[in-house]
Amino acid sequence: MSIDHRLLDLLVCPVCKGALQPFRDAAGQLVELHCNADRLGFPIRDGIPVMLEPEARNLDATPAAG
Repeated sequence: MSIDHRLLDLLVCPVCKGALQPFRDAAGQLVELHCNADRLGFPIRDGIPVMLEPEARNLDATPAAG
């Protein structure tokens, strides 16, 4: 399931309200939205972005899931 690009344009980081960058796996599937300012990766589960700070992974501490 893919996410509408218009939705991606509206989403911002829930922590700093900054822009998010899409992150795709090797197969080209969108798997996370990255906040470069906070170094957080917000997962996408079943085509739905999980924009909760406790669900985000620290981009500096853990390898990408998938």
